[in-house]
Amino acid sequence: MKKQLILSLAVMVTFFSFAQKKELKMLEKAVKNNNYAEAKTAASGLESMVDSMDDKMKDKYYFNKAKAYFANGAGSNQDVMEAVKSLKNLKENTKYKSELAELNQLMQNDFLQKANTLYTNKKFKEAAMAFENLHSIVPTDDSYLYYAAVSAVNAQDFDLALKHYSKLKESGYTGVETVYYATNKETGEEEVLSKATRDLYVGKLKTHINPGTRETESRTAEITKNVALIYVNQGKTDKALAAIKDARDADPNDTALIITEANVQLKLGNNEAYSKLIKEATEKEPNNKDLLYNLGVLSAEAGNIDEAKAYYEKVITLDPNYANALTNIAALILEGENKIVKEMNGLGSSAKDDRRYDELKGKRQDLYKSAIPYLEKVLDLDNKNTDVVKTLMNIYSAINQNDKAKALKIKYGL
Repeated sequence: MKKQLILSLAVMVTFFSFAQKKELKMLEKAVKNNNYAEAKTAASGLESMVDSMDDKMKDKYYFNKAKAYFANGAGSNQDVMEAVKSLKNLKENTKYKSELAELNQLMQNDFLQKANTLYTNKKFKEAAMAFENLHSIVPTDDSYLYYAAVSAVNAQDFDLALKHYSKLKESGYTGVETVYYATNKETGEEEVLSKATRDLYVGKLKTHINPGTRETESRTAEITKNVALIYVNQGKTDKALAAIKDARDADPNDTALIITEANVQLKLGNNEAYSKLIKEATEKEPNNKDLLYNLGVLSAEAGNIDEAKAYYEKVITLDPNYANALTNIAALILEGENKIVKEMNGLGSSAKDDRRYDELKGKRQDLYKSAIPYLEKVLDLDNKNTDVVKTLMNIYSAINQNDKAKALKIKYGL
């Protein structure tokens, strides 16, 4: 009786092993024939048998299941995540090692293209998911998690963005990368290349000269700023300021972090703390044109128009071709029109009111004239800026310089 029982068990094990092999062959065949729906069904049918498989069979199952769910790029986000999960179960010394590397690269390229397309088309929610999936495929590359966070911010999904940013901070991610470059002899232009390509062009092919390296800017301040602003948005101001404090303790000389704190204090209505931080930032880098420009933006947002103009003017002194500062100072000047128009509209029809109307009209003309040099300079720097063109046309018409307005209209076909 005992021998009969042992024999029965052996028959059952043999039959079970045969069933596994048969199902695995069906899965493998469906994958090879690109019949991914059938392959997914076969993979699902094998799930209950996985624990009893030997290592070789398990590798075959997990590898083909991954291919079935990836479906050569046609799988849904959920299916692709199932494919990624399946690949993680493969043994380190799997016989599919080379094929695994090829599949991983294929999945990476596919998701990178999809993620970039989604982001470019401003489908930020979907882009955030795609970049997150991409990070699952290449967990060693935190830049994908960074882009998932940025996409989530643009999608206004602040909880998701905060989750990604928190992981980035925990991993010590800075975003700093080494860029390799060399100058193309034929064009005279600097080109950014991979290290191997640059060394080949400079050393063997001699097509490039002046090789060099530089570090990209750290993203730490940006991440800290966004974390802080998310906390402010959520009403968690204590956490916002704590996030900035941690970053500033690590790098007390980072003016970008000082500006971030100033911005948070401004949003909280702490004008005294804001002013103190602004002063600290300018003392550290009095001739940093980008810093001064950002201070101008912050001052304008705070309603300190004269202060904003002063910052923009200093930027222009340091760099006469700083287009954004030129544009913003012109915009600030033109904003002064609102007050003049409001008073003009409130006047009556008395002789005194008529005289005041003429005075205000003259002020309005002077205001227009003072904005012209800045706008003309912007147009010199960027002759495709149609918004500036239209603004200049309107100003020229308002101050009776119709020839200039007509010339712009003809030139730009407006």
